[in-house]
Amino acid sequence: MLDTDWSDSWRGAFRIELRAEAIGLASRGWPVLPGTYPALDTAEQGGDNTAWFGPVPAQENWRELLGAHPHQVASWWTGTPWSLLVATGTVLDAVEVDDHLGKQAARLLRLTGQPAPIVAMPNGRWLFLTTVADRVPAVLAEHQSVRWHGADSWVPLPPTPFQHGVVHWRVKPEVWGWQLPEAHVVHDVLARALENAADAVQPFAAVEPSAA
Repeated sequence: MLDTDWSDSWRGAFRIELRAEAIGLASRGWPVLPGTYPALDTAEQGGDNTAWFGPVPAQENWRELLGAHPHQVASWWTGTPWSLLVATGTVLDAVEVDDHLGKQAARLLRLTGQPAPIVAMPNGRWLFLTTVADRVPAVLAEHQSVRWHGADSWVPLPPTPFQHGVVHWRVKPEVWGWQLPEAHVVHDVLARALENAADAVQPFAAVEPSAA
């Protein structure tokens, strides 16, 4: 899907699926939130599609909504196809990386047999969900393509729509019995993936010609 079709039929279909996913996650204790979606922001911005970069919490008091009962969560999506967000820093964290690093880290996780729910976004970014951490290693914190979502942040979850596609699972939580991996384990794997990527682009050292 190159451009999200926000006709009434698409809007209704997304709302039903988003509502079901939100209720399911809330029932497992995940702090879900309603987020903005392309059509809403387009209307608010006078039809300027280029100004919309991704969903943000739909309510300014979103922190007060954390831990809402599944019945309340269901009511949020009753008439509006809000994006599905989950707040980070309480139940889970997320590390956001680019597509290349995401693929490398996912491969390493498979090789080690480590559980890790992974989300892919239409903008080419990947999200690795983990338990809550106090910090991330400096090698990750200082890398320009890595963003840690901890306290006072959020991430979109499937099937949240963007303008040019839909957020989807690369590895679903149920594959690992809804167990979030320890943050330090995923951080270590991401750091290794960064090191591997750096080694792959290291130029060969010039060899001085030997004297005749």
